[in-house]
Amino acid sequence: MDASEALALLMSRPGRLDPYPTYERLRAHGPVVQAAPGFFVVTGYAEADAVLRDPRFVVLDGAMRDDLFPQWRTSPALMSISRSMLRTNPPDHSRMRRLAAGAFTPRRVAAMRDVVADQADELIDGMVAAGRDGAPVDFMAGFAYPLPVAVICALLGVPAADWPRFRRWAGDLTGVLEPEFTPDELAVADAGASELRDYFTGLIAQRRRAPGDDLTTALVQAHDADGDRLSGDELLANLVVLLVAGFETTTNLLGNGLVVLLEHPREAAALRARPDLAPGYVEELLRHDSPVQLTTRAAREPVTLDGVELPAGAWTLVLLGAANRDPRRFPEPTRFDPWRAEPHPLSFGAGPHYCLGAGLARLEAQVAFPLLLRRLPDLALAGTPQRRTRLTLRGYDTLPVAVSAAVTDRGTPAGTGPGTP
Repeated sequence: MDASEALALLMSRPGRLDPYPTYERLRAHGPVVQAAPGFFVVTGYAEADAVLRDPRFVVLDGAMRDDLFPQWRTSPALMSISRSMLRTNPPDHSRMRRLAAGAFTPRRVAAMRDVVADQADELIDGMVAAGRDGAPVDFMAGFAYPLPVAVICALLGVPAADWPRFRRWAGDLTGVLEPEFTPDELAVADAGASELRDYFTGLIAQRRRAPGDDLTTALVQAHDADGDRLSGDELLANLVVLLVAGFETTTNLLGNGLVVLLEHPREAAALRARPDLAPGYVEELLRHDSPVQLTTRAAREPVTLDGVELPAGAWTLVLLGAANRDPRRFPEPTRFDPWRAEPHPLSFGAGPHYCLGAGLARLEAQVAFPLLLRRLPDLALAGTPQRRTRLTLRGYDTLPVAVSAAVTDRGTPAGTGPGTP
């Protein structure tokens, strides 16, 4: 199978549901391969890391999108993505990122540990109540979605009563993050984006009337004080993206990670007994089945990558999920091994666009998995999990589990406090 055929397979439904065999077909052609004129695919860890850090590679910004999709300014979904820090380059990217970065400092993230643990305990109580009669419980709806959405909404100052709305809106919007999408999928994404933008338009007006101690207020005040620091379009787009990115990735990390742990009972038992091992486990879970599988970059000028000449303007599909299983970097890459030394997965990217909320996502997973395993010692799959037919954001739609016994005492397990390595 040549590289273009492998890429076509990757974009198909079977390829999206399980991309890993196709990654190996692409890897057989080298860590960097040309799949079409002006289009290159990166599967190697070192090469992917280099692309993400090299300023000669840029994200698809508004000016480039004008050439490829001139109607993008009429699309609420593409507008929300393109006007945010997710799809802008320096200096605009740096300017917007600085305004939001204060909410995600290591100190502020660490201070949220108890809040995350309390919320996780409450959700486990809910799972226990729902599964008391032996009925399966959907882990995605009962835990993996509400935990991160509660955390990011608390940061943004979104009222708890509004949280249930966001899962569908965000799921619809993120369809435009796929490498390919149909006009029908764009229409669905636009509807979700429109509802999200309407919601945040209302929240912005509320915060102008009654400022709060939250990120929305901080961004509104930055806009109102100096429109050059943050335009109106940028304010709205970044609030939408911060919400969506703030829980979509973590939701997928929790769902993907739980399935891996349930498939590896020996490793799960070790984590149950030693919750202080959680940081290493989370890094390996991120590597083994990344919640974000790919990103794209364009070459601003000619670049040589692993001996392959990329002309100016070349598009590069960086397969993070493939890079995380590069055998040159990770011995036995298909094996789940939470004792790997310094895995450093690329699941949250690298370089200027490294995920702003990566520390928060890691904290939520480091708290959640030991609590789940300790309080639900007989937790097991209770049916076939249903994968989303998405490639960029890899996760589950539904994940049925059985809760046949539970430890009722709450509290963060010993060894998972702020001083844990």
